[in-house]
Amino acid sequence: MPSIFVGHGSPMTALEDNDTTRAWRRLGERLPRPRAVLAISAHWETKGVLITAAERPRTIHDFYGFPPDLYAKQYPAPGDPALAQQLQGMLAPYARADLDSWGYDHGTWSVLTHMYPDADVPVVQLSMDVRLGPRGHYQIGQALAPLRDQGVLIFGTGNIVHNLRLYDRRPGAPAQPWAQRFTDVVKAKVLAGDHEALIDYAHLDPEVDLAFPEPEHFHPLLYVLGAQAPGERVEFATDEVFSSISMTSVLVGAEPLKAAA
Repeated sequence: MPSIFVGHGSPMTALEDNDTTRAWRRLGERLPRPRAVLAISAHWETKGVLITAAERPRTIHDFYGFPPDLYAKQYPAPGDPALAQQLQGMLAPYARADLDSWGYDHGTWSVLTHMYPDADVPVVQLSMDVRLGPRGHYQIGQALAPLRDQGVLIFGTGNIVHNLRLYDRRPGAPAQPWAQRFTDVVKAKVLAGDHEALIDYAHLDPEVDLAFPEPEHFHPLLYVLGAQAPGERVEFATDEVFSSISMTSVLVGAEPLKAAA
């Protein structure tokens, strides 16, 4: 099974029809149908590693100030308690199943509602331990890699660049130079397979603190790269920078698209 890091952006994408959401829909059609999705979202950080284990996880509206239609949006995909228990064993003694404190946050459901609009693929979310450094997140990704051979789609969701404080909300606002530069540096390292440089992201660019004042939106990429086999093919399924938000998505291990006849 391929794995993917998706730049998820605003929760409003759940309701929108645009180039990005259509690309997500094409991903769902293109990829092999997963047995389950294992989501690592920028929006679930905990002390320790938690795993959603409910049979029917709730849809979490973890934002404010948006239209009522967005708060009414539900993503009723089933959970996968058996996968949650398997993960607890794989990541022991650092992880435990969580029945009711979390569900699907918008980093997960705003994308999956386009990839799998029927909400018929089971989803499990894995939290990111705030006590871990970048290498610790990457190492958990390495531990998760065997799930790919079991039909599980490892799905990281965040943003390579995420700075809401400097976001220019005017329609058509161009990428800020530092945001585009940092995105391009990360893409080059991903293509080169230079995971060490990406783990040591603090030294990738002199303006890394502008790229993300806090690193939680970058860390899900490290899980996906940790699960990558050496030399495995990568591509950028979406690749746009809007002001100070990068929507670049990294797809690992997918067969290349065939050229039209």
